[in-house]
Amino acid sequence: MAVMTYREALNQALREEMLRDEKVFLMGEEIGLFEGSYKVTAGLYKEFGPKRVRNTPIAEDTIVGLAIGAAMAGLRPVVEIMTINFSLLASDQIINNAAKIHYMFGGEINVPLVVRTPGGSGQQLSCQHSQSLEVFYAHIPGLKVLAPATPADAKGLLKTAIRDPDPVVFIEHLALYNTRGEVPEREYTLPIGQAQVLREGRHLTIVGHLRMALVALEAANRLANEGIEAEVIDLRSLRPLDTATVASSVRKTNRCVIVEEDWLRYGIGAQVASDIYEQAFDDLDAPILRLGGVETPMPYAKVLERNAIPTVDDVIWAARRVLGRD
Repeated sequence: MAVMTYREALNQALREEMLRDEKVFLMGEEIGLFEGSYKVTAGLYKEFGPKRVRNTPIAEDTIVGLAIGAAMAGLRPVVEIMTINFSLLASDQIINNAAKIHYMFGGEINVPLVVRTPGGSGQQLSCQHSQSLEVFYAHIPGLKVLAPATPADAKGLLKTAIRDPDPVVFIEHLALYNTRGEVPEREYTLPIGQAQVLREGRHLTIVGHLRMALVALEAANRLANEGIEAEVIDLRSLRPLDTATVASSVRKTNRCVIVEEDWLRYGIGAQVASDIYEQAFDDLDAPILRLGGVETPMPYAKVLERNAIPTVDDVIWAARRVLGRD
C-alpha cells in the first residue's frame, strides 16, 4: 500500500488510464499548464501534450457537448467541471443528451463519457459554490453516479468509470482533496454499484457518502468509547444504489442513522430510508433517523456554515437517540 492524497489518487488514475488507452483524453478549464483548480491534472499536460489534455473556454454546456460527440465517435473523454454548481450550465447536455442517446439510438451507440466535478461545502465559498447536488443527477436514468470518500475508492472507481461504456457523473468533494489514505500499488478497479462497510458493528447502522461517510466513521469510533458499536456504510455509488448491503446491515443491527451533507428533503437519504423500510421493516426496532444540511442557502460566515452542515457530534446524538440513550 502507498499513502497518498485524494487528489494524487485521482491523478494517478487519470495517468494510468491515459497510458493504457490512447482514446482517453481530458477536457476542462485551465487543466493544462495551470494543472486544474485543484491540481488533479498536475503533470499530465507536460506528459501527454495539448492533444490529450485540452484546455477549454469557460462554457460548460459546450465542453460537455463536444465531449458527448467525441464519445459517440469512439473516444473516451474525461471532462473536469470546476464545481458541481457550474455543471448546471451543462445539465441539458448531461441529462437530455448523454443520459438518453444510448436509448434513443436503440442501443447502437454508447456514450463512454466521465464528468468529474467536486461538490460539497465547508470551504467558505458561499451559497452559489457550496452545494451538494448529487441527488440531481442520481435521479436520472441513463447516468451512473459515483461519490468516493477515500483515496483508494477515488482511484479505483475513476478507473472503472473511464472504462465504462455509459456516461458517469463522478462526484468528488472540495474538502477531501488533501485527505490521505492507503492506496493499493497494484493495478485495480472497483465495481460500480457496490457499497462498502467501513466499520463492523452490532448496535446500529450509520450510512453516509462522500465526506459524511468519514464523519460517520469518526462518530462511530467515538461511540465505541461508550460501548456503542456502530456499523458504518459508505454508499460510494449513488446510481446504481446498493441498498441490499444497507438492508443486510440493518437486519443485523436493527437501527439506522443516515447522514448526508445535502438538504434533507428529497435527498439521497430519503431513497435509502425508503428502501430500508421496504426491505427490512420488520427488523427495525426504532424509526430511521436522518441528518442533513440546514434547509437554507449555504452561509458564507464560518460560524454559520459550520452550523449548516452535519457534524460528528450530530451523528453521535442521532445514534444515542435511535438507541434510546439520549
